[in-house]
Amino acid sequence: MGDETGAVKSESVITVVVAALMNLAIAVAKLVAGLLSGSAAMVSEAAHSAADTVTQIMLYAALRNSARPADEVHPFGYGRTAYLWAVLAAACTFVAGGLFSITHGVHSMSEEAETGFLVSYIVLAIAFVLEGVSFLRTIRQLRSESSRWSTRPLRLLRVTPDTTLKAVFLEDSAALIGLLLAALGLALTEITGNAFFDGAASVLIGVLLLIVAVSLGRANISLLVGRSVPPRLREVIRAELEAHDDITGVGELLTLYLGPTEVLVAARVDFRDAAGGAAIERTGRSAEARLRERFPSIRYVFLSPYGPSDGDRDG
Repeated sequence: MGDETGAVKSESVITVVVAALMNLAIAVAKLVAGLLSGSAAMVSEAAHSAADTVTQIMLYAALRNSARPADEVHPFGYGRTAYLWAVLAAACTFVAGGLFSITHGVHSMSEEAETGFLVSYIVLAIAFVLEGVSFLRTIRQLRSESSRWSTRPLRLLRVTPDTTLKAVFLEDSAALIGLLLAALGLALTEITGNAFFDGAASVLIGVLLLIVAVSLGRANISLLVGRSVPPRLREVIRAELEAHDDITGVGELLTLYLGPTEVLVAARVDFRDAAGGAAIERTGRSAEARLRERFPSIRYVFLSPYGPSDGDRDG
C-alpha cells in the first residue's frame, strides 16, 4: 500500500512542479507582451499565470507538509493540511488575480485603443502550447487514477480527494480558456479600433479566475471539515467486508478522508455466532489486508464486533 500511495503522491508532485515552471515562464512572457503592446487582456493574463504559479507553490508546500509522519498530537498524520493550503491558495491568489483583472479591464475600456499586437499573438500561441502540454499531463494522470478506481474521469474529478489534481485541472482549463478570451479581445480591438473589447476580455478573465477560486474553495472546505468517500465506494467496501465467511453482516460503516491519498474505515461487524475469538481475530486481520490490497488509499481499518442485541439497540 505504501509504495502505491507514495507513487500517487510523487505523480502529483511532478504534476505540480511541471505546471508551476510553465506558469512562471508564461507569466513573464505575457507581462512583457502586455507592457509592449499596452493590452489590458495580456496584463490580466500575466496576473492569471502569476496566480497559477503562486498556487502551485502553495500546493507543493501542502504536499510536502502533508507527508509528515503521524505523531502524538496528530495521530492520523497531517494529510488535511493539504486542503487548508488549497483553500488559502484559492482565497488569496485567485481572488486577488481576479479582482485585479476585472478592475484593470474596466479602466482600460475607456482608454485609446493600441495597435500592433503581433508580439502578444506570438506569446499567446506559445502559452497555449505550453499550457496544453501541462493540461495533457493532467489528463493522463486523471485517466490513470480513474482506471485504478474503475470510474469515469469526470466523475473521479468531481469526488477525488486529491486536491492537487483537481486544482491543476481547473487551472489548466481556465488558462486555456483565458488565452482564447485574450486572443479574441485583441483581435476585436485591432479590427474595430475600440479598446472596449480588450478591456472586456480582461474582465472576463477576472471572472474566470473568481469562478476557479470559488470551485476550489468549496471542494476543499468540504474535505477540510471531514467528508466520507462516495456512496458507490462505500458500498463496495461493505460488500468486500461481507464477502468473508465468518462475517454475516456489516452494520454502521463510517469512512473519512484523512488526506489526498488516505482513507479511514470504521465498521461494526456481525460475526458468525459459532466464530470463536481466534476466528474473529483472524477474520479481522484478513478483512483489513484485503481492503488495503484492493484500495491502497485505505490507511486505517477499525472493525468492532457486535451481536444481534447491539444491532437492535441501534435500530
